[in-house]
This record gives sequence, C-alpha cells and structure tokens, in this order.
Amino acid sequence: MPLHAQRHPVVEVHAPAPAMAMLEGPVVTARDMLAGSRIRELLAAGFPAQFHFQVELWSQGRWTNDIERRAEYDVKVRYIPLDKVYEVVQMTDGRALSLGRFARVEDAEAAIARPTRAPVTARRISRRQYYQVTLDVEVLSLRDLDEVDRWLRGEIEPAFNGNAGTVVTRGLKTLVARVLGGEKREYEAHTEPFQLP
Repeated sequence: MPLHAQRHPVVEVHAPAPAMAMLEGPVVTARDMLAGSRIRELLAAGFPAQFHFQVELWSQGRWTNDIERRAEYDVKVRYIPLDKVYEVVQMTDGRALSLGRFARVEDAEAAIARPTRAPVTARRISRRQYYQVTLDVEVLSLRDLDEVDRWLRGEIEPAFNGNAGTVVTRGLKTLVARVLGGEKREYEAHTEPFQLP
C-alpha cells in the first residue's frame, strides 16, 4: 500500500498581467490550511479557526522598500455539532460572505482555498513593485479563553467594559493556550518584482 504524501499548508499570490495591474489586484490562494490532525481536533472540539490575510503592494527603492497599498480580510471556520457541518465565512470590511456549510472537513478546506482577488491595484510609478501576502492562522485564541472563562463563571456578558485584563493575566492566558495546544501559524508569499509599462 503506497504512503500518501504529507500535505503542508501553502499560501500563494499571483500578480495580474502588467496590462491589467492598474485595474485588478493579485489572486491569493491558501491551500491545505486544515491539514494536520491537531487543527482538525481543535475545530471538532468547538474552537473556531481564523485565517487573517494581509495583502500589501510594495515598491522597491534604492535603499528601502515602501508600502504603497494594503488590504485585509478574514476567513473563519467553525464546526456546528448540532448540524454536523463546517461553516466557512469570509469577512471583508465588516461584511460577511458565506462560502458554504460542509459535511466534510475536506470541503471546508477547499472553500478556504478558493482563489480570492485582493482589491490592491498597482500604481504607475517609476519603481518596481511586488505583492506580499501574510497569513496568520489562529485556533484557540485569547478571546476564546476569555469566553470559556466567562462561561465557567456563569456570566453572559463581561463583568466590565474596557481593558479585559492586565499584562499578567494575558501572559497567563497565553501560557494556558499553549498548554492546551492551540494553533498559531504564520505564512508569507510574494510575487516577483514587476515594472508597469
């Protein structure tokens, strides 16, 4: 019986053709983001996964590179035990777009991987430009621990508004998240530099 190749999460960014670069942004793809048993176990246990994408257009200078434009969006995945489905939602500028509800985790993973065109167009400048994508993945966040803490105390709403904890409290919660095995990963990708005609 042949061994299956181990899948590893990969983020990719592809710049548009130079003739279209001032009209449309790059295409971002994040494949195999739910690969690995640990992240799937946390999802099945009811902890949502958040994928925070930051897409930036940079220009190359003689001594330094400068950021020209930026866009951000999130993809959130959660398992709904009652319905036995994974729900995938994309959040952009405070607006939610459902990417679907799926019975299989592989189908939820495919929804995360769907190519997304980021609204970051290139500028007509004399410098060479490139796109960079940073993807932060988090399961079992500090906010999740705050909600578990409030639930254990029987609270529906936070006890007070404002800063929810001190540096010490946050540090302890970070330690607990690591002990519990929360996932936090970061991925980066960039295009080759290009020059607009």
